[in-house]
Amino acid sequence: MNPVPYMETLRRIAADMGPQRGFQASLKALLALLAERHGFLRPHLVIFDPETRTLRLCVAGGAPRSEQVVYEPGMGVTGQVFVTGKPVIVECLKGHPVFLSKFFVRTEEELSSLAFLSVPVLAPQAGWEAGREQARKVIGVLSLDTPCAPREVLEQHRCFLEVVAGMIAAQAAYLQDDMARQQRLAERRGERPHVAGNLDGGIVAVSPPMCEALQRATYAGHGHGPVLLRGEPGTGKARVAAFIHAASMRNELPLVRFYGSRLNASGPDGLSEEQAERELFGYRKGAFPGAVQTRKGLFELANCSTLFVKDIDRLSLSLQSRLLHVLQDQAVTRVGGGQPVSVDVRFICSASADLEALVASGEFLEDLYNRISVFPILLAPLRERPEDILPLAELFLKAAAEAAGRVVERISTPAQEMLMRYPWPGNGNELARCMEQAVQGCDDLVLRAAHLPASLRHDGESRSALPFNDAVARFEQELLVDALQHARGNMLQAARDLQVSYRIVNYKVKKYNIDPRSFA
Repeated sequence: MNPVPYMETLRRIAADMGPQRGFQASLKALLALLAERHGFLRPHLVIFDPETRTLRLCVAGGAPRSEQVVYEPGMGVTGQVFVTGKPVIVECLKGHPVFLSKFFVRTEEELSSLAFLSVPVLAPQAGWEAGREQARKVIGVLSLDTPCAPREVLEQHRCFLEVVAGMIAAQAAYLQDDMARQQRLAERRGERPHVAGNLDGGIVAVSPPMCEALQRATYAGHGHGPVLLRGEPGTGKARVAAFIHAASMRNELPLVRFYGSRLNASGPDGLSEEQAERELFGYRKGAFPGAVQTRKGLFELANCSTLFVKDIDRLSLSLQSRLLHVLQDQAVTRVGGGQPVSVDVRFICSASADLEALVASGEFLEDLYNRISVFPILLAPLRERPEDILPLAELFLKAAAEAAGRVVERISTPAQEMLMRYPWPGNGNELARCMEQAVQGCDDLVLRAAHLPASLRHDGESRSALPFNDAVARFEQELLVDALQHARGNMLQAARDLQVSYRIVNYKVKKYNIDPRSFA
């Protein structure tokens, strides 16, 4: 046996392991690697779905008959491997009494020339004790076709496949958890998609960058490790943190939040470093003047739930050090000492600053950076995802109108164009404030360009700075374009909507050189 090809494949698998591409994508790449390097055919992973108690095809390196095909435990070779927890080698597929060939189409020639290998995927081992073999349940089955060969060669392939199955056990467990999670979320939301924020209070994922970020956030919801949300202020990091928590197995308990921006900030919400330490880690009775009773900190309050620390880059080195110890030890020591209190907390944090630069300058602990940056999610600024601007504007408009007790049904076409031209340096936060300000001055069912802040005008001029006649002409054009847009180019309908004669609409269309057909 030449172990070199196997070892090189295992090395490449180990190097690619991790959630960077998502579990589904990384497993698909792994199966492609098995086919490419060893000539294996149709490698596929089947996962046991505890909700339906069936074996479902989860990832395949070939085109299956249907992704809806399932196996019952004990059915066929796959079902037997799941029930017994022992690998099976079928030396030749043709005429085998148990092999069912349900997942893939195989020709008669292939059935005569191919063997089949199937090994169990065991749940990840939580711990190990010397001299004691721990019982581990089977959560899936990894199988593939390979050309018929002597039994010795097939045994070598089987040993190699068992090692691969052990390496992907964690990903398989995540996928099994995901099956249960998707079932719960489907029941809870009636199969509604994750768009425009049923979970999150304002996430819009239309643009490719935001769709990718939200997909990674979904993967993060499956996991248990720290998550780092990166992006400019106002890009929605707090909303994505709430999304991750809602998509996790901990969503029965509330998300606990700490805002680093409050540290040393002025105003009633500002915190000194000592107050922030007490809020995060709690304190014992008598730890300082005024500590008349022992109080839990946010880490203890987030036990079995999720703690979100916003703007972790604002924390002092002292607070960073204490935070690192809690994440390493999964235990918190309150201010004033005492025995450490064990906590089971999912940790999510966000940063707007360049953490790598802060580490290089000694302003951020390198060990803490390494611990929190295992699963980073980058949220692009709004100027790099223009597809999200109008859906977000409509979302914020609806919220602002409801808060103000007004009815604003839509945004006019000229106003939409103005929103799209603006670069939004303040990102989503600035857009939300813009909609709030616009609603305050809107006394119509339609939000028009005149209602938007003057700072949004691409030429930097406010409407009041224009000559009177020019301002009137611009407003006329806006009303006319909006009416034609709404009437889909029908000038008669536009005249009815504007409550003027057709003759006036026709005159204004020619005056401003507007082509009604462009709105059809």
